[in-house]
Amino acid sequence: MAKVHSRRVVIKVGTGVLTLGVGQLNAPLIGELCNRILKWQEVGHEVLLVSSGAVGLGMGSLGMEHRPVDMPTLQACAAIGQSSLVETWKHGFDQHGVLIAQVLLTRDDLRSRQRHVGVRDTLEKLLSRGVVPIINENDTVSYEEIKFGDNDVLSALVASLVNADTLIILSTVAGLMDREVGGALVPVVDAITPEIETMAGGTQSATAVGGMASKIESVKVASQSDCGVFIADGAVPENLDLILAGKNPGTFFVPSSAGLKARKRWLAFFQDSEGALIVDEGARKALIIEGGSLLAKGICGVRDSFKRETVVRIECPEGEVFARGICPFSSEEIQALMGEENSVVRDKFPGVGKGEVVHRDSLALCR
Repeated sequence: MAKVHSRRVVIKVGTGVLTLGVGQLNAPLIGELCNRILKWQEVGHEVLLVSSGAVGLGMGSLGMEHRPVDMPTLQACAAIGQSSLVETWKHGFDQHGVLIAQVLLTRDDLRSRQRHVGVRDTLEKLLSRGVVPIINENDTVSYEEIKFGDNDVLSALVASLVNADTLIILSTVAGLMDREVGGALVPVVDAITPEIETMAGGTQSATAVGGMASKIESVKVASQSDCGVFIADGAVPENLDLILAGKNPGTFFVPSSAGLKARKRWLAFFQDSEGALIVDEGARKALIIEGGSLLAKGICGVRDSFKRETVVRIECPEGEVFARGICPFSSEEIQALMGEENSVVRDKFPGVGKGEVVHRDSLALCR
């Protein structure tokens, strides 16, 4: 593997790596990670750090041994633990004269286009000043994120947001293991296939969420943004040195060659959809193979109701979602246009585009 030449790297560190047990931060290890991250900066890389651990620390402070299941208690744990988590990272970087910035995000911060751009611009400004952003989900106020979210997916979304070249996920495992051959490490994965997905499993940790399955989901997001992903053992800080030197201490997931532009990444990964357009096979091929716009004549159904200028899913009749896009028509208007030619669309709605139901510039494939 060639030496890493990425201009920008996102490093995600899991709860199991950062803690010695419930509520006990591994401060010496965090210090070592800071030393290694500094090496990346010294050779010209910009580093963003996605750090888990707040809920686990709060659990320790409250004397809990198992992750609570009710939202208010989870949110309280996050609120208590977040300050200790950031303070430990600050202490580690202070010794090198490196500034950090705490950035707490919810999914809504990335779904809303205006807030999405605002977060991106803030991160760009921090990086331009040599600051290391310490990013975490804002679990204290984000109901959905605590229940369904995890920092593996967040790290991939951040990597996509800032056009990172490399995402490094430091975990409690060495990488993806092939259970069919005695748990052998899989060094390189060219594509996420059903066979690869069957190798992934959940987590047995008392404080963490996710597991290898969530890491595979994060790889899917990062790969489509032309971001290569490493999964490596975070208990071995030297693994960051090895990756910097072009070696692979864990599993490397090769990025897709078809990266998405910023607007399309936002459509594909960050934004919720309000409804769905069901299209025929001809329209599906036109979108996937020819890279065209979605026309009314290829639509054979509508699922759920939605207003104009909202993000919709684009589905096959069998229910497979293969794209998302901004639709300038409401669901009621689409039902009146299904199967029509462009000229009819333009006549019925002369002020709405050139007849495309979803223009190719407002559409992203979800492969």
